[in-house]
Amino acid sequence: MRVPLSWLREYVDLPAGITGREVAARLIAAGLEVETVERLGEGLRGPLVVGKVLAIEELTGFKKPIRYCQVDVGTANGSGEPQNIVCGATNFAVGDRVVVILPGGELPGGFAIGARTTYGKLSEGMICSARELGMGEDHAGIVVLPPGHEPGSDAIELLELNDEVLDIAVNPDRGYCLSLRGVARETATAFGLQLRDPALLDVPRANDSGYPVRVTAAACRRFVARTVTGVRPDAPTPVWIQRRLQKAGMRSLSLAVDITNYVMLEIGQPLHAYDRARLRGPLGVRRAEAGEKLTTLDGVHRALDPEDLVITDDRGPIGLAGVMGGAETEISGPTAAGTGLLDEATTDVVIEAAHFDPVTVARAARRHRLPSEAARRFERGTDPQAAPAAAQRAVDLLVLLGGGAAEPGVTDVLADGAPGTIVIPADHPDRVAGVTYGREAVVRRLQEVGCDVAGTDELTVTVPSWRPDLTDPNDLAEEVIRLEGYEELPATLPRPPAGRGLTARQRLHRRVGRALAGAGYVEALNYPFLGTAVLDAFGLPADDPRRRTVRLVNPLSDEAPALRTTLLPGLLEALRRNHGRGSQDLALFETGLVFRPTGEETPPVRFPITERPSDEDLARLDASLPQQPRRVAAVLAGGREQAGWWGPGRPADWADAVETARLVAREAGVELTVENDRHAPWHPGRCAALYAVVDGEKTLVGHAGELHPRVVKALGLPERTCAVEADLDLLQRAGTGTVTAPRISAFPVATQDVALVVDASVPAAEVEAALREGAGELLESLRLFDVFTGEQLEEGRKSLAYALRFRAPDRTLTAEEATAAREAAVAAAATRTGATLRGA
Repeated sequence: MRVPLSWLREYVDLPAGITGREVAARLIAAGLEVETVERLGEGLRGPLVVGKVLAIEELTGFKKPIRYCQVDVGTANGSGEPQNIVCGATNFAVGDRVVVILPGGELPGGFAIGARTTYGKLSEGMICSARELGMGEDHAGIVVLPPGHEPGSDAIELLELNDEVLDIAVNPDRGYCLSLRGVARETATAFGLQLRDPALLDVPRANDSGYPVRVTAAACRRFVARTVTGVRPDAPTPVWIQRRLQKAGMRSLSLAVDITNYVMLEIGQPLHAYDRARLRGPLGVRRAEAGEKLTTLDGVHRALDPEDLVITDDRGPIGLAGVMGGAETEISGPTAAGTGLLDEATTDVVIEAAHFDPVTVARAARRHRLPSEAARRFERGTDPQAAPAAAQRAVDLLVLLGGGAAEPGVTDVLADGAPGTIVIPADHPDRVAGVTYGREAVVRRLQEVGCDVAGTDELTVTVPSWRPDLTDPNDLAEEVIRLEGYEELPATLPRPPAGRGLTARQRLHRRVGRALAGAGYVEALNYPFLGTAVLDAFGLPADDPRRRTVRLVNPLSDEAPALRTTLLPGLLEALRRNHGRGSQDLALFETGLVFRPTGEETPPVRFPITERPSDEDLARLDASLPQQPRRVAAVLAGGREQAGWWGPGRPADWADAVETARLVAREAGVELTVENDRHAPWHPGRCAALYAVVDGEKTLVGHAGELHPRVVKALGLPERTCAVEADLDLLQRAGTGTVTAPRISAFPVATQDVALVVDASVPAAEVEAALREGAGELLESLRLFDVFTGEQLEEGRKSLAYALRFRAPDRTLTAEEATAAREAAVAAAATRTGATLRGA
């Protein structure tokens, strides 16, 4: 909503020195969203005057039309003689009033005007277009004023060129602010001033002699019809109305249409004007019937829907109610500049001011893709009590400016309905805001909104007809709080009850994120959408569970119409994109949900919005959803360790991916068992299956390793890209639920190394588990520090060297105790894996 400050001052006596920015600040504090304050006429300096064209000489020999004009500018030039001006526009004639800037003036943008010779003639000034004056973007022709303006009079004042315009983004619940009346009410409240309500007019009572109207649809609560006869078809729209419409973002069309738009902007009630000569019988309001069509004012032939609300006469639909009128009853008359008459120009006008159901109008506007200024207001809720006043205002302007006569007949079809009331404790806003306002402040603020308030401790509030958004006590509390000032609310932190902190799942999620960030990974959040192309690139078999997806009804992209079943596609795309932009060494991670349908889900259910679903309904809803485990994934490419003076660097490999999985598992308090596996999209010889004990059983929780070369090539990834993905929910179930602090002993450590020879097929993790079991409680840590294969060993055998650290919490270990623990560990490894001591 664009609000000229000069227009706003008609309804609120703002102090003379108040600027648009100051008004905007007050409105923003009251909860309105003022996007910009546009200063019109900035840089404009006169003399800028009205001129009358006396003569036009057409200059020839040039590539475009050039005219040498004599213009009467009165005494503004100091001599009273006509001004000679060269002009390239052709949309004016002798006798027209135009806008002239004389030498010494300056147009917006620093364009100084002087007398100069051009096209072989001396040009003493300029005849101005709308864009040159900052009135709009129209540069096709110069501004032609209606007749009657005195040559030499000040055009800056006439055209109200110096002004400020507030551009307000009106929220859906503040439809009343789509009018000067609504914005003026908020402004008056913000400044503590009186409002001159433009809707407070003397309106004659309804009678039986008005234009007949039949309303058969409940979606029309009120329909007011007034008639004005004898309107002069050539009556021009006054400049002041044209300029106000222009500042508000609308263009001038004809007097009758301009008046309806002007009143809509002023009061907020959309109007429609019919040519009475084109009406056939009474007006009606009903739902459309199957097969009916309508040609709207934009010239489009539209097939109507049975849900559409239409205005009719004896021929059928003549308008789409609340959205746009029909072409058959269109007002015809002069152009906006008053340069000519159309055939059968309108002289008798029927004014419609109605109140339509917001939802019905909104659906019709979207159904026909026909947004309009009227629909924008109706769908937010208009004031049904303002309809008679808006019709009266339009009638008065048509009589005053168009020379018409108002017929005494007044039609007012009004559905039964009582104003809404809300019962609210007087201290309810205090309890909502945590601030003590007191009863007097609450009553005063509600009255400023327009409410009638009765009662003492418990208030009975009758909401105003222009505020359909006020329906419950919290709405009223919000009005009190915003008018008292949001800045007055104290900044207080919420105080959560004890025992309601993060859940175990949330704590694990945060710990994993912090651990991965500490290990050098960067979190990358990706869209949870998936396409079949990436699953094909992964080389997944047809029966892989990751190919069973949940498809979206309205996907953002046809290339990704399903919800993800794995985190890797999004992470690998982020890695590819960043690598393509010059980042060579990358380590990214993400934690989030995946969607794994089992095929056993029940059909989705819908619940009414009028009541809370029962526990049984919520259980049915949960049963209709796919499984949504929380997973963690990470991808690596490039160097894992940088080269420098400290030594050579090292590229990331499958071992880093496995170590990342162990890092995640440690945050859950879980020891992983790592085994070789073949699982797409990983390299079959460099893929590790990750196992943990979940609910007493060995369970697969994820995979880690290097991606298959075919996958790397298909996705355009760096060579030797590695990845890990694991199920966080399974790791949480496998863990202890608590993170135990490390045990610290003041006694020295005893270190024993052991090298064991085993078959090449025996996993190192199995040997490690056996050593831990045999070493007993004295074992503090165990680390594999060397793997050897070569001629010194038999074919098919490998040597694994471990460092064992022993420590007791209460004493210094003897050499005999450490040796005994080592020998017990070796014996256990020999029993379980067939290991032998190297060199034995």
